[in-house]
Amino acid sequence: MERALSLDKKSSWKKLQNHQARLAKTDTIELFRQNPKRFDEFSIQHREILLDYSKNRIDTPAFKELITLAENCHLRAWMDQMRAGHNINHTEKRPVFHIALRAPADQEMITEGRNVTPEVHAELDKMEQFVKRIHSGEWTGYSGRKITHVINIGIGGSDLGPYLATQSLRPYWLNEVELHFVSNLDGAQLALTLEGMNPETTLFIIASKSFSTLETIYEAQTAREWFLETAIEHEHIQQHFVAISSNVDKATEFGIAPDNIFRMWDWVGGRYSLWSSIGLSIALCIGMDHFRQILAGAHDMDEHFFNSRFERNIPVILALIGIWHRNFWGHHTQAILPYDSLLHLLPSYLQQLDMESNGKNLKRNGARAHYDTGPIIWGETGSNGQHAFFQFLHQSDTIVPVDFIASINTHYPLRDHQSLLFSNLIAQSEALMKGRNLDEVLENLSPESPDYDHQQLIARYRTFRGNTPSNTLLIDKLTPFNFGSLIAMYEHKVFVQGVLWNINSFDQWGVELGKELASKLQRDLLHGKHVEDHDPSTTGLLKHYIEVSEKR
Repeated sequence: MERALSLDKKSSWKKLQNHQARLAKTDTIELFRQNPKRFDEFSIQHREILLDYSKNRIDTPAFKELITLAENCHLRAWMDQMRAGHNINHTEKRPVFHIALRAPADQEMITEGRNVTPEVHAELDKMEQFVKRIHSGEWTGYSGRKITHVINIGIGGSDLGPYLATQSLRPYWLNEVELHFVSNLDGAQLALTLEGMNPETTLFIIASKSFSTLETIYEAQTAREWFLETAIEHEHIQQHFVAISSNVDKATEFGIAPDNIFRMWDWVGGRYSLWSSIGLSIALCIGMDHFRQILAGAHDMDEHFFNSRFERNIPVILALIGIWHRNFWGHHTQAILPYDSLLHLLPSYLQQLDMESNGKNLKRNGARAHYDTGPIIWGETGSNGQHAFFQFLHQSDTIVPVDFIASINTHYPLRDHQSLLFSNLIAQSEALMKGRNLDEVLENLSPESPDYDHQQLIARYRTFRGNTPSNTLLIDKLTPFNFGSLIAMYEHKVFVQGVLWNINSFDQWGVELGKELASKLQRDLLHGKHVEDHDPSTTGLLKHYIEVSEKR
């Protein structure tokens, strides 16, 4: 009977509501007073990643009930189905098997009746040979000159993942080529990237699983036109354009040689694809050995996720804490705050990973979920955020749970920068939890002070709410291995939450309507038509755009 019940009808749901009502009467700092070993109980380390979740407003009985909720939602069975390569992406009738991309060569990964490990590693070997040829200068442009600049054209997972990885692993750059990323349909990005480039020494990576994504293909066509203005001959395209796609026919039609097309699989979603040949730009940047270390780190997190008990499982714990915040405390957003400037793109990456995966209100059976699902994800690096939105975090009425992320050992040990940065992280997490009440402010005031009356007046402004929950993730050092582990950890967290919310985390039907309408509007704009079959606002905007552009 429990199996068929909606999430919000399960017995654990009501018990968790009761736990929330009970804990709402107790400050988080009081929970530390009641349990001096709270940090030990509510922290966990795997390899070189430590998760401290003790600053969340939760205690042992509530946490155990969250584990029970996960069990009642048959989380372990869903994990087993993913690992076995079953079609858990039911709307698109596909397996969700990105974990196979980082499995070692001797591990069988079977989906749709075949072991895909050999073909995955064959593609990795093909990438390695390509990277070696580019770095050594064996692969040259049409004029015989060495490739010096590589431009990755892709969008979404074909851009954000590689871009994040290359930025995060800046200390590992080999500087054999200069790497650029183009994703925005706005012509300014491509034009500025091409400015000063030499077609003879430039290579384009067209990253599109379907080879039909509007933004990517239009940018690729523009890049091809730019290239041919100098190269003239279409046959030269083969030395300057490679593709990452599952659509060999369309890539070949574009002018790319079949040997220069790197494979994608239907069982790899875009936002889960940096582990695949989509990571070619990463390998060109940091070398194939370091790229394989990223895969090894992700695989290690896979093993931790699939083999650990829920109460000692970092992705599961993060997911359950997120469920606790979203569904029982009503927190609608989550801030990702990396105190490591190398991870400055991580909030954007996790925004796509989380919100495109779990920003849905339909359950797997097509019925509407009558409970909240994925939160709004946003963030910025510390300590920049402290001088931007931390005022809001501390003193607004909106509580925003936070993930603080930091590397303990920096690649750039300038003076005491790292210790000062880390002290800010710890101070902010402590201040968000503890807050400060009016009595604490007043007891530090002296009646003898000449501005005592003014200090009393502003005392209220110096109070802080407190009880803002946070997780702190500490990494020994940001290496390729640890980077892979960190990203895989968040992937599994998102998956777990999707299982509990009973939604499909691996489709994205919500983007379809905008694409369909844009396709129609593009025809209108390209032909300069004053169309009337839209709502008055859309029609007015179209007419204004056409009128102003015609004046140009």
